[in-house]
Amino acid sequence: MNCKVFLTVLAAFLISVTVTEGMVLPQNRNELRCHCINTHSKFIPPKLIQDVKLIQSGAHCQNVEVIATLQDGREVCLEPAAPWVMRVVKAILEKAESNIETPV
Repeated sequence: MNCKVFLTVLAAFLISVTVTEGMVLPQNRNELRCHCINTHSKFIPPKLIQDVKLIQSGAHCQNVEVIATLQDGREVCLEPAAPWVMRVVKAILEKAESNIETPV
């Protein structure tokens, strides 16, 4: 009898561990994938770009992603290897560096 009770408790424990392991997944699964499915490589005049986000590659996505928010509110994924995109990102990074205060 003790053996059956022990096996029942052991089985319940193993089922409990298995169920709780499955619950470790993050609540928002969208964070674990690339944001950009397709990229745009044609030139967009800088005056039409309101904001640019640069997302480094990582566990969520193996690609570097450049997402531009246009003046009309649309978001466009830009091709990071396009020469004009590289110039825009470089200009933004240089501007950000110049805005950082130097310690006295």
